[in-house]
Formats: sequence, C-alpha cells, structure tokens
Amino acid sequence: MSSIQRRAVLFADLRGSTGLYESIGNAQASEVVTATVNALARRVPATGGVLVKTLGDGLMAVFPSGTSAVDCAEQLHEELDRLTARREVLMQGGARRLQLQVSAAWGELVEMGGDYFGDAVNVAARLIDHAGDNETLITAEVLRTLPPQRRDVFRSLDRVRLRGRAEPVEVHMLSRRGVDTAPTLVGDPAQGMPGPVAVVLGWGPLRRRFTAEHMPLVIGRGAGSDMLIDDARVSRAHCRIDWLGATLQLSDLSINGTFVRFTGEDEVLSLRRGSCTLHGSGEVGLSGSPEDPGVAVMHFEVQHAPAIDDETRAAPLFP
Repeated sequence: MSSIQRRAVLFADLRGSTGLYESIGNAQASEVVTATVNALARRVPATGGVLVKTLGDGLMAVFPSGTSAVDCAEQLHEELDRLTARREVLMQGGARRLQLQVSAAWGELVEMGGDYFGDAVNVAARLIDHAGDNETLITAEVLRTLPPQRRDVFRSLDRVRLRGRAEPVEVHMLSRRGVDTAPTLVGDPAQGMPGPVAVVLGWGPLRRRFTAEHMPLVIGRGAGSDMLIDDARVSRAHCRIDWLGATLQLSDLSINGTFVRFTGEDEVLSLRRGSCTLHGSGEVGLSGSPEDPGVAVMHFEVQHAPAIDDETRAAPLFP
C-alpha cells in the first residue's frame, strides 16, 4: 500500500572513504566508516526525521518540514566534527580524511514499503553531487518553508543544472559557523572593464566555453561534473565556478585544495575551502600548485566580448 506525502528529503554522503581504505587498511577503514554513518544516522530521529536507509557511506532520510531537515543537516556536520576530534574514533588519524556533503529538497513523495520515491528524491540525490566538502545545499522549495530568521544563513547559488533533468533547479548553500564563504578578490582587474560574458576552460586538448546560463558549474572527475577532469588526483567535485553579479567566483570544494596562478603573476594562490575572483587568464592546479610536475592543470580565460560558438574539443586554446 502506498501513500502520498509532502516531505523534505535529505541525502548525506561521506567522501574520502576510498582513500581511507588505502591508507589504514580495510578492517580499520570499515570500522571508521560504519561507526561514523551509524552516529550520523542517530541524528535523524533526534531532529524529527525518519531514517529511510543507509547507503554504504551515506544515508537518506525524510522530514515533516524543511526546518527539521535543516536542523538535521547542521547536526550532521556537528556530529562529524565531534567524531573527528575524538581520539578513539580517529583510528590513527583516518577519520580526518572524511568530509560530509548534504542535500535536501522538498516536494510530494510517494511512500511505498518504507521507501520514498518522487521528483524531490531525484533532485536531492543529484544535488549532492554539486555539494562541496562539509557543505549543505537545499532547493528554493526548502528555503521557502523556513522561518525568515533561518533563511539568512543561506547564500544563493542561483540555478543549477542537474544531470538528467531538463529544467535547472534554484539552489541555496548553508553558510556554516566559522566557515568563511565570502569570496576573495585577487589581482587588479582593469578599471572600467565590462562584466564577463563567459569563461573558457581548457584541459589538454579539451576546451569548453561557459556562460551565465551554465552556472554554477562543477569541475572534477565525477560523472556529473560540468567540466570533467579525468585524473585520479582530482576530487569528484573538486571546485566550482559561480556567477555572482558581475564577477566569476572560483571556490574550492576538495580535500587537497585548488591553486590559482594568474597570467603575468608569480604568486600561486592557495584556495582551501576558500574562493577568489577570476579575471584575465591563468592556470588552476587541482590538488597541487600548477608549477608542480604531475599536477592536473586546467587553464582559464575570462572573456568580456562575444566569442565564437561553443566547441567541446579543439586544438589547445592556451600555449
């Protein structure tokens, strides 16, 4: 027997478990991951939700309101922080490699045999691919269910294109206490320069041009990435470019960091959970400085005038 309910659906995913198995061995890594997921799962009923299922290194839950889902998201992050700080759970430092991504959507769900189905489930499941380490992303529908004072801690990421979905989804990111989400302006863009019209990204022979309608875009080795970088050293969702007003902001989402060097400058900017304004052209090192050998390096160029049509593969754009 099935029933239809309006609920908030939440997905949480631990990242870093693969590296954990490699670094401390299968037995210890399995113990750390299992203990961590179980501890996170206990926060679901504590915030008024129903645990639908655990998913290896993650979980799915439903909540009667957007407020309870956001409460749970905040407590999940706090719980992982607490576990990371506990020596007995660190397992020789292994738990410090784990990061948490959370996503939530609101809508009409079909409950059948204890599981839930519907568009909101699909949106939340795919939205988590766009979340950075220790980030929570929610849809505009969830945001609208929150009281006004709770909305102030969210920053709009505008509309996000999700894999397999024709219409983009309006998304907001939770700004956690103690985490600086404000972008840093680096360099001195030319005074009077009009706002950007596009950014061109290049990796090897691959070149792609993105405009405002593509933003925000995720760069990484995950199948759902907007700019796919097929390199084992690159995180599944390594960094993200947002179109904020008249600027392009690059934000690090990874464990190992994103490094930027602007053309004509010697300094390499290290972004570790931080952001910077993109201007001109330059190089982005994924997990290491672009000066280091063996690092996956992506080139970028911010365009301020109409350019040629999009090309998905061409001769290298950058020398």
